[in-house]
Amino acid sequence: MPVALWSAFALRFGTLTPPIDRFWWLFIVVPVLSVPILKLCGLYREVLRYMGPQAAVAILKGVTLSTALLGAVALLGGLRDLPRSVLILYWINSLLYLGGSRILLRAMLQTLSRRARGRAPVVIYGAGAAGAQLAGALDLSPDYVPVAMVDDDPGLWGSTVRGLRVYSPDALEALIADSHVQHVLLALPAASRERRRAIVRWLEPFPVRVKTVPNLADLAAGRAQLEDIRDVEIEDLLGRDPVEPDQALLRACIDGKNVLVTGAGGSIGSELCRQIAMLSPRRLVLYELSEYALYQIERELREMLARTGKELELVPVLGSVLNRARMQELMRAFEIQTVYHAAAYKHVPLVEHNVLEGVRNNTLGTWHAAMAAQTAGVETFVLISTDKAVRPTNVMGASKRMAELVLQGLAEEGGKTLFCMVRFGNVLGSSGSVVPLFREQIRRGRPVTITHPEVTRYFMTIPEAATLVLQAGAMAEGGDVFVLDMGEPVKIVDLARQMIRLMGLEVRDESNPDGDIEIVFTGLRPGEKLYEELLIGDNVTGTRHPMIMRAIESSLPWAEVEQLLIRLQKAYERYDCTEAEAVLTEAVAGFVHEGPDQDVLWRQIRGIAPAVKEKVTYLRRPPAIGD
Repeated sequence: MPVALWSAFALRFGTLTPPIDRFWWLFIVVPVLSVPILKLCGLYREVLRYMGPQAAVAILKGVTLSTALLGAVALLGGLRDLPRSVLILYWINSLLYLGGSRILLRAMLQTLSRRARGRAPVVIYGAGAAGAQLAGALDLSPDYVPVAMVDDDPGLWGSTVRGLRVYSPDALEALIADSHVQHVLLALPAASRERRRAIVRWLEPFPVRVKTVPNLADLAAGRAQLEDIRDVEIEDLLGRDPVEPDQALLRACIDGKNVLVTGAGGSIGSELCRQIAMLSPRRLVLYELSEYALYQIERELREMLARTGKELELVPVLGSVLNRARMQELMRAFEIQTVYHAAAYKHVPLVEHNVLEGVRNNTLGTWHAAMAAQTAGVETFVLISTDKAVRPTNVMGASKRMAELVLQGLAEEGGKTLFCMVRFGNVLGSSGSVVPLFREQIRRGRPVTITHPEVTRYFMTIPEAATLVLQAGAMAEGGDVFVLDMGEPVKIVDLARQMIRLMGLEVRDESNPDGDIEIVFTGLRPGEKLYEELLIGDNVTGTRHPMIMRAIESSLPWAEVEQLLIRLQKAYERYDCTEAEAVLTEAVAGFVHEGPDQDVLWRQIRGIAPAVKEKVTYLRRPPAIGD
């Protein structure tokens, strides 16, 4: 501060030896006045390395107040001949010295930090506000050092943002080679999925790992910060931009009502619970067989409710959907009005190896849950079904189609409860999905295993599926089969290749023997289809929601369905897998079971251990086991 005052005199008189003999004591007063003022303004609380705009505000306030007090002291001290221009020059010099020195030192520290070893050089894709904030955050990161920015806007090319030059996308290949770039960070939180998909496809040939910042919804909701960098997941690309939900449909079966979700700890069930909790139900009952899964979803929901300030009676209940009496009493005690039945065994190969348990849980479990709901006077019962129920070739699909027939039969019988089902395909990231499996195989450097090069599946994100399920249930008229628009089908081999490239690796094949990850085809598993369908027939109508269709499909009279269910129950009690499959074949149109005959194996098991027959759980024999 004394140097700033001396500079003011030097500039005023145009000499390095200005006449300051009469003003010497002002050089003592300046720091005595200025230091406490700057301290009160908060300047000395700023950590130099992390100094931001607030430091400039502190300097401006402090220097202005210091100048005013200096002028007042000079007048009180009788220095009426002090040139007024000295005070103006002192104010300007103080701003330059205090602010400039700090800016210079901060730049030096950041330059040294960028040169530190062990930090991966990255290019930021997107030079907008998000890109600028990300660049600032990365200056302090121990893992990444930004070396350049890339943007599609020609108006930004050649400019500098946060000390980084902005290039056109065409320059990326040269940047990767010259700066040894290992990662490209997408700073496009507001971009649509289609836009992200196009950028990632364009980046695929480059030997870099693509990462991204959270999307705008997560940032706005406070679930993530801009500097939270993560890998671009395949879910970001396969999912679609969400269609704005119809709030009237979304809330119709939930707002102010008592809701029960079976299978509340599963992939779909847990997401249903998350969305239901935000739609202001009076009470939400979580019904789950797995203690750990129930603990997890209850804890997550309570944390979410505390964070959002929502008030909701949350009731976690352990139990099986096969216990009709317990479910009936539960629905009555908590005055349940809406049931979302998500409890099911859905993994095709596992159900193929555990036929009776799969049929019991998926078909008989739906029967008991639906009957309990009807007896308890539930208003709406929504079954979560699957595309594998259409012309099934596996027990899982047949058991789910049989569950649909149960609800269709009950709906034809009439009653207070409206029964409906919502049918859709694979959900990304669910338990048993290929996506987590592929991700784990790639991270471990193992070959990615695919059953067949032509296998094709429909995919949908879990949140999108849950939102559509909630809206479909509100349109139920009784016995409805709702089918969700799944978009375009995806070849699994293309999915695997894209996941490998997203992780900065290359596919190893005949054309690229030096690649990183090999794709191995293992052959179709028992009951697995190359292509999945969503409709049994062609009779389908639209609904008030553009992504939900109503399928008009054949059903069976309730009396016939009930007899089939009784046969299934007896087949389970006798451990008779052949009879259970016969019932499914008789009931489910188009069911052609492609699994091996297990009757001989079961007869061997019963002959070896007749004394413990009732305690044995039938396991379908894996193909690898010999006779």
